[in-house]
Amino acid sequence: MATPLASSQNLSVFLNKNHCRSKQLFLHTFPNGVQTNRIHYRYNLRKSFMPTRVIEPNSRFLPMEPQETCSTRIISTNSMSSDGTAASSTLSQSVFQILHLLVSLGIILAMDKLLKKAFVAAAIKFPSALFGMFCIFSVLLILDSTIPAAATSLMNFFHPALMFIQRWLPLFYVPSLVVLPLSVKDIPAASGAKICFIIAGGWFASLCVAGFTAIAVRKMVKTEMTDAEPTAKPSPFSSIEIWSWSGIFLISFVAALFYPTSLGTAARTCLPFLLASTVLGYMVGSGLPSSVKKVFHPIICCTLSAELAAVAFGYLSRSGLDPVLGYYLTKVSSNPGAGDVLMGFLGSVILSFAFSMFKQRKLVKRHAAEIFTSIILSTIFSLYSTALIGRLVGLEPILTVSILPRCITVALALSIVSLFEGANSSITAAVVVVTGLIGANFVQTTLDKLKFQDPIARGIATASSAHGLGTAALSAKEPEALPFCAIAYALTGIFGSLLCSVPAVRQSLLAIVG
Repeated sequence: MATPLASSQNLSVFLNKNHCRSKQLFLHTFPNGVQTNRIHYRYNLRKSFMPTRVIEPNSRFLPMEPQETCSTRIISTNSMSSDGTAASSTLSQSVFQILHLLVSLGIILAMDKLLKKAFVAAAIKFPSALFGMFCIFSVLLILDSTIPAAATSLMNFFHPALMFIQRWLPLFYVPSLVVLPLSVKDIPAASGAKICFIIAGGWFASLCVAGFTAIAVRKMVKTEMTDAEPTAKPSPFSSIEIWSWSGIFLISFVAALFYPTSLGTAARTCLPFLLASTVLGYMVGSGLPSSVKKVFHPIICCTLSAELAAVAFGYLSRSGLDPVLGYYLTKVSSNPGAGDVLMGFLGSVILSFAFSMFKQRKLVKRHAAEIFTSIILSTIFSLYSTALIGRLVGLEPILTVSILPRCITVALALSIVSLFEGANSSITAAVVVVTGLIGANFVQTTLDKLKFQDPIARGIATASSAHGLGTAALSAKEPEALPFCAIAYALTGIFGSLLCSVPAVRQSLLAIVG
């Protein structure tokens, strides 16, 4: 027969196997060695007392429901707690990122609008956004020399806005192509052919001038290349974004058909579906294989998408294509269309140049001779050769003036032609975009044929002749050329604007045009 002590030991072994170590069983033993049936309490990890019944030696345990062990409960509790914390942290982080983007982008847009109003009120013809860019760049340089941490914090604060602009940059060029059927309606076919000749030939000539100049200066200065500051790439488009914009398009398209002036005017009512069709076309075009993009650039894809939406709406509403295209780009601030919204970001593109140049300031300083010499010569050549060839081929003076800034980004090209009386800004924007498309498709092959092997020469030649679209195409395959593309892309537009702001230069160009 088992002794009370042996039974007590067996009981302790059993309880130790089925309960966590922190739970202790307190047995009450009388002096005669007999353990009685009493209720005591044990302390668990949750700091609560649970009753424990002690059974007499000859008794058996009553069947009870299986209990969780302490470790299982702790792991489960910790897992639930960590999952909830992670979900809450992710949500708050997403909200903060959205607010950060809205605030930083809103400040840049507000700055652009305020500068435009101030320059118009003061009757200043100099591009307002370019002045703002110089101001931002100067502030960054001053902070960097006095309080470097403040300059870094300012760059970090505006980083979300800069990535937004970089991600959607090609989309801001599209409106001029969408309304191109309206712009060229009154242009004779012969004049259109002459413009195409100047665009193609001028692009190749500008590329050669910039590239050979950069190589010649490189041989003289013999400056060794150093690693540039890394450049962040925008995130690809997600399926959620595509489906969201698809829903906006369908709902707003149907609503505009049945309620043509539900938002006050036809242009405002058509704005949501025309904007959505443009954005969707760009998203789809960006996701195409690289081999397809060579002949079907994302800008062409989103232009066709917007055109098809306009054709469909014009047919179903029986209004025709031309009125719908007129709704797309009204150029009236009180009654904006989808194109007006997109082109409203062009000023912010110029302001963003300040941040990109500041980030690559060490590279600009190291290779200043190659960069500035090439850009100055290629910009002067581009402006004056266009004026001269336009006169030689007999192109109408007003059209020649409209295509003078063919190698300068749209944002600044429109500011330049505004300095000339009677210029057609729609033709200007379209010519600039077509020049960029030619460069995007043929720049790499042309550089290889010309045997431009140096990344500096390749980057400067590409950006000086085909601005942003050429830059994006080359840097996608040659990331080592990206910093020089970005610098030349910004500086070409800046120098061209400064040059054309001088009255004597404008008069000389007009004299050549005739």
